[in-house]
Amino acid sequence: MIPLAVPELAGNEARYLQECVTSGYVSSAGPFVGRFECEFAARLGAEHAVACASGTAALHVALRLLGAGPGKLVAVSDFTFIASANAISYTGADLLLVDSEPRTWNMDTELLHDEVVRRARDGGRLPDVIEIVHVLGHPADVEPLLELRNRFGIPIVEDAAESLGASWKPGPQVGTVGDIGCFSFNGNKLVTTGGGGMIVTGDRSRADRARHLINQAKLTDDQYLHDTIGYNYRLANVGAALGVAQIERIDDIMRAKRLIAQRYERWLTGLAVTPAPCAQWARPSYWLYSVLLGEAVDPDSIVDAASSAGVQARRVWPPLHRQRPYVHTERLGGHVADNLYRRGLSLPSSAGLAESDQRVVCDRLRRILPAAP
Repeated sequence: MIPLAVPELAGNEARYLQECVTSGYVSSAGPFVGRFECEFAARLGAEHAVACASGTAALHVALRLLGAGPGKLVAVSDFTFIASANAISYTGADLLLVDSEPRTWNMDTELLHDEVVRRARDGGRLPDVIEIVHVLGHPADVEPLLELRNRFGIPIVEDAAESLGASWKPGPQVGTVGDIGCFSFNGNKLVTTGGGGMIVTGDRSRADRARHLINQAKLTDDQYLHDTIGYNYRLANVGAALGVAQIERIDDIMRAKRLIAQRYERWLTGLAVTPAPCAQWARPSYWLYSVLLGEAVDPDSIVDAASSAGVQARRVWPPLHRQRPYVHTERLGGHVADNLYRRGLSLPSSAGLAESDQRVVCDRLRRILPAAP
């Protein structure tokens, strides 16, 4: 079976893990945590980075730092993995789900912009925070959100869990234009710590507060004194050791991801599929190379046929408005997100995917998928 996405552990991972074992620093204490934070921040051009136990933990803390809580409203992409919404729910805030736009599959930020302006004019309820998700490795169009922040003071959390290395061109990397950016290092992400996350921000006080909250809001190292409700959200030294080794190879990983995307675009030509989005102003990182199947193609049958042929493919997520916890949540639109779910398919995208294996994937898809009309 050619897998969907597995980690590429071809650098100093084993060496650094052995250092953790030899030194005994395997928990949240140890030198690799601070090193990972510094090297990650430098890589993004961010001023501060705080390592967390997961990307969801990073989002939860970021949302709390920006004021999300009971009685507050957070606007979030409808088409995203459910963790983006769950982190909001952890704070007790209400959600406003915003449909996607077909060019990038990300939040339709023009739709949200116009809705906020209308609500402000009519005395309606405005979002207190906006969580913008850069899905599947493609940057979102953030300009309308920056205008809302400037005009109404609405802070922005960037959920960049799937998009490390993606950027606007010419311009900054994702995670660095909002008030706080959040990343995930799950086993299938571009960079992995086995599980983990990162908060990045240009505000030192927010970084200090985040570090305090993820350590159970502990006031001192030698006494059990705490000043608020905190969380056990620290990243272990062993995970950070993996992260350091991965960051050392991120340029190689990114080149591999983009080469895989180029091959898919060439080798799937002529089939009833629409290639992965790539806006003219964006430089995606192609976490999972995902396509849209033809209107008449059943995605479940394609997944099953691909599996029988030794290829792991996967449907994209259902929109949040179709997930049981959020079926009654307020939303703007939803038709585009529904279409993405109905037609979207992710293909094998491991950074270590050999050219020969990728050719096998495409050859077998040619036997399964109909030709373009």
